[in-house]
Amino acid sequence: MAEGLLRAKVPSDSLTVSSAGVAAYEGGGASAETLEILEERGIGMEGFASRMVDEDILAESSHIFCMTKYHLASLEDRYPGEKGKFHLVCDFVEIDGVVGRDVPDPIGGGFRAYEEVASFLDRAVEGILGFLRSEGAHGEE
Repeated sequence: MAEGLLRAKVPSDSLTVSSAGVAAYEGGGASAETLEILEERGIGMEGFASRMVDEDILAESSHIFCMTKYHLASLEDRYPGEKGKFHLVCDFVEIDGVVGRDVPDPIGGGFRAYEEVASFLDRAVEGILGFLRSEGAHGEE
């Protein structure tokens, strides 16, 4: 969902946006709930397939945005040389009075849980874009 929402907000030639997980299985599709939420916004995810984060992805990326503190810590432990690239998705937005919150995991929570994630991500994307503009960044992950 984050990939689709961020990609929809940036011109296709200004940033490269993709996603990978710390516990993803290769080749999985987006959930039905994610696809429905994105479709309501006119965002498609054609060709999307889940993948695990790896050294090649990290080498190609200038920034990695993590959904949770656990994901961030996991990447910092596994790839300490890339630590400067890692950020929490919500590091750039205040949600319910807190900056740097985890994006909730919607799995098993039904459609409302996915809507909550979309709400977090909508707000976080704006903050991420402001951060990237301030850095003049390109080639984001």
